[in-house]
Amino acid sequence: MSWNPALRLLIVPAAALLLASCASVDQSVLRQADKALGGATTLKTLRFAGSGTGATFGQAYQPGMAWPQLTYSSFSRVLDFENEALREDYARARAEPTGGGALPLMGTGEQRGTGMLRGTYAWNMAGPAPVASPLAADGRIHDLWTSPHGVIRAALKNKATVRPEGARSVVSFSEPGRFSAVAWINAEGLVERVDSVQPNPVLGDTQTVTLYSDYRDFGGVKFPTRIRQNMGGFPVLDLQVKEVVANQPSGIEVPALVTAAAERVTAEKVADGVWFLGGGSHNSVLVEMKDHLILVESPLFDGRALPVIAEAKKLAPGKDIRYVINSHHHFDHAGGVRAAAAEGATIVTSEQARPWFERVLANPNGISPDALAKSGRKAVVTGVNGQRSFSDGARTVEVFMIEDSVHAQGFMMVWLPRERLLVEADAYTPGPPNTAPPPVANANNVNLAQNIERMKFSVDRILPLHGRVVPVAELYNAIGRKP
Repeated sequence: MSWNPALRLLIVPAAALLLASCASVDQSVLRQADKALGGATTLKTLRFAGSGTGATFGQAYQPGMAWPQLTYSSFSRVLDFENEALREDYARARAEPTGGGALPLMGTGEQRGTGMLRGTYAWNMAGPAPVASPLAADGRIHDLWTSPHGVIRAALKNKATVRPEGARSVVSFSEPGRFSAVAWINAEGLVERVDSVQPNPVLGDTQTVTLYSDYRDFGGVKFPTRIRQNMGGFPVLDLQVKEVVANQPSGIEVPALVTAAAERVTAEKVADGVWFLGGGSHNSVLVEMKDHLILVESPLFDGRALPVIAEAKKLAPGKDIRYVINSHHHFDHAGGVRAAAAEGATIVTSEQARPWFERVLANPNGISPDALAKSGRKAVVTGVNGQRSFSDGARTVEVFMIEDSVHAQGFMMVWLPRERLLVEADAYTPGPPNTAPPPVANANNVNLAQNIERMKFSVDRILPLHGRVVPVAELYNAIGRKP
């Protein structure tokens, strides 16, 4: 299966969604679609499964490049319209060697995962344990209500407007604070395409095109056997659907661990004026200078970045965050950059990523305004070309490229020479204490050690942006070598 590049031209600008203001409410088109699809408004649940290809959204090898390709050996979703819930299960592997994401490196195995939603709660399953994932809620709500049956229900609920376009009807509506959508319904009452705009912590208002084709009847319910989706200008899914089952109980309930989850920031002092800010899946490092602060990494989204910024101000009261150093452009590490820009901080990234950041940070986030949108500020971005030093005469903070990594280009590490501390993301994530080295060393870990040796750094400890602070010996143990 392949994605036709011409589909990119189908993306309708966000302004086109305003055409709905010229249309009228015509529920007869939606009622016809309801009937044609096999009772979209009376269907309680729908499960579909198949296989195909996809991509890891937000994890491009180069800034502005297409998302890294994946192969799905299995993919299924349960859409629970009655309880506003969704479950997604998958087994996937890399289809190209470069780019980010939590998948095993090329040729080393599959990643299996489960993502869940009910109401406004989103979580992932890590083995038997649920892990809250509030950042995923918008996307899963979008996927539930832009499915062929979901979009009819959402359009009726949100008093959609309808206009004719040849033999098709164009249905426009908004799910307030979540997404806006335009759906094309053909003369048979089947949903062929949904163009939508949803919020994203990095890109701002992000356009998605979803194409549905090759409908078949599955026990009285009509469902497409091919689903293609393009997000942020690049393909993310091309699925061949082989199985569809209606009205099986979903059993999706929000675990107590998820309802009780709250963003937490812990501060570990690792040197005089240097704090490791943990407490979540992504860490940051705060460095106090004479008259300002430098924050290394503002990750994920406002929900994480703003508490991190608040903790930084508490640790060094009276000093502004002047610089926020972004390790690389992958969305989980760049998702709090807008919040940092809203504070007036200058974003420090690689020179390769600078033009891309300047462009995307200028995009509006109007569907669900974030801190940057509310601040009215314009993001200020500066680039690092190879190496850059920040000094106040007493402390030096140095930024260097991690060269020859398969994870990302424009990939940066931060070195505090006086404290002999190295800050890095994704090149090495420590395992639990006393973990035995893997049979085959992780290529990213080996690459980090090579870069340490290339720069002749005398590292005492590594401050990873995932995981715990560790002595450098743990990195070398992981690759089966001595420092």
